[in-house]
Amino acid sequence: MNSFNYKTIGLLTATLLVGSVGINGCTNLDDKVFGSLSSTDATQGSIRLDPVATLQGAYQALNPIATNQGHAYALQEHPSDEMMGPTRGTDWDDFGVWRKLHQHTWDSQHVEILNAWNDLNTGAFRSSQAIFAAGSNAQLVAQAQFLRGFFTSQIVDLWGRVPVRQVTDAADANPAVLSRQAATNFVISDLRAAFNVLPSVTPTTANVASKEAAAAMLAKVYLNRAVYNQTPTTPAGPFTFVKTDMDSAVYFANQVIASGKFALTPRGSYYDNFHWDNDQRSKELIFTIQNTSTAQPGSVQNRYFMTEHYNQYIGAWNGFTTLADFYNSFEATDERRGAQPSDLTPKTGITAGFQVGQQYGPTGPAGPVALKDRSGNPLVFTPQVNLGLANEVQGIRVVKYLPNPLTYNNPTNDYVFLRYADVLLMKAEAILRGGTDPQSQTAATIINDLRTTRGASTAATVDLPTVLAERGRELYWEGWRRSDEIRFGTFLNPVDQRPTTSPATAVLFPFPQQAIDSNPNLQPQNPGY
Repeated sequence: MNSFNYKTIGLLTATLLVGSVGINGCTNLDDKVFGSLSSTDATQGSIRLDPVATLQGAYQALNPIATNQGHAYALQEHPSDEMMGPTRGTDWDDFGVWRKLHQHTWDSQHVEILNAWNDLNTGAFRSSQAIFAAGSNAQLVAQAQFLRGFFTSQIVDLWGRVPVRQVTDAADANPAVLSRQAATNFVISDLRAAFNVLPSVTPTTANVASKEAAAAMLAKVYLNRAVYNQTPTTPAGPFTFVKTDMDSAVYFANQVIASGKFALTPRGSYYDNFHWDNDQRSKELIFTIQNTSTAQPGSVQNRYFMTEHYNQYIGAWNGFTTLADFYNSFEATDERRGAQPSDLTPKTGITAGFQVGQQYGPTGPAGPVALKDRSGNPLVFTPQVNLGLANEVQGIRVVKYLPNPLTYNNPTNDYVFLRYADVLLMKAEAILRGGTDPQSQTAATIINDLRTTRGASTAATVDLPTVLAERGRELYWEGWRRSDEIRFGTFLNPVDQRPTTSPATAVLFPFPQQAIDSNPNLQPQNPGY
């Protein structure tokens, strides 16, 4: 075990352990491992870190992304074209935090921006501690590097610049700050180093960093590299997608595909990816948080409680909705729009996917029982919704993670970060942006194979707008939409309840004021704030 002089480091200054940065081409994967310090680098009077326990702490830092409807998840979804959080009388006002996210009117005092900043920087720093503690244990180092790459990529995506700290630095030292481009290079270095060492995933280890998880994250970062390399004064582009980056995205997507570990869920089984037995039913899961009957560290309960009505079977919170335009982008035959799972709907009345119109309770002797709202009127969800002044039935609801009728308060659905369909869509996009596939697949083949599997008609034309729309239909409410919209240039466009074009500076969030107060190196604030 390595050791170092340790003082408690507040969340607002929790930061990365960083070395110099350099990237090789995608055919040379012997990248330098950054951030490893020998025990001789530590000073006297130190606290020993247990390598396994420290790594576990880094994994645990993933949990807030899953267990909270706010934080980093909210920052990726509410500002997009697929989610909003209407105020319903006195319910869900929360000082306007959800409205401000959807309407792009946040500022540096926004509580969910602060929460996400704390969560992700904590995860990155814990990962650096785990790298340090692991010493010469290459497998532990590689897992921690994957986690650090994951957390840091989120910071890069949301804020641009990234604060960095050596594990052995004094707790009161002001961390240096990497530029967005340098931080992106650092993420790629971490993930490539992890890819070189990590083993392949097995059916029981999707909750552990793996070669395929690293490859999927590398494909995602290379796709977004044009965004991340953009000058800070014009963060919304136009972006230049370099062929070598697109080739790298294709390369790493192919590593996942060629592993033979994954397959799309068969037609009619889309929601098996989010079932309470998804670890057994789905072959799409690449990286997850495992939830069991005895422990739910990444509980998905909030994902259905945050949207369902108070009077539905689970007695939920009656909150977030999708946008009518987004719902209308689905064909009627597309199973991703909705389904009635035989082990869910008859027992609860709850349907999977999008819920609009009359809602029902469990099926009784006379059939499904029509539910009523709190005033005794039919519980009919309407497509129309007023973000600032909604009643209790306005808005189309979304249930993606299926609640087990018997254990919905202690759900066993594994929380999904990365899955196979996302990798296929990333490959199709990279090909359209100029990447070359040695397997000679076309974007049209990939997209239409996916659409056919999901029950949708084949697309006559497959171009970049087609891919963005398909990513929305496949990955809705999974925490990637804001990033996708920025890359495709639609994030600033007007949508329902946001009638005007947003300023270009909205593609990055402001550094929380408390973070700037604790680390002056974060100045200047991101443009526009």
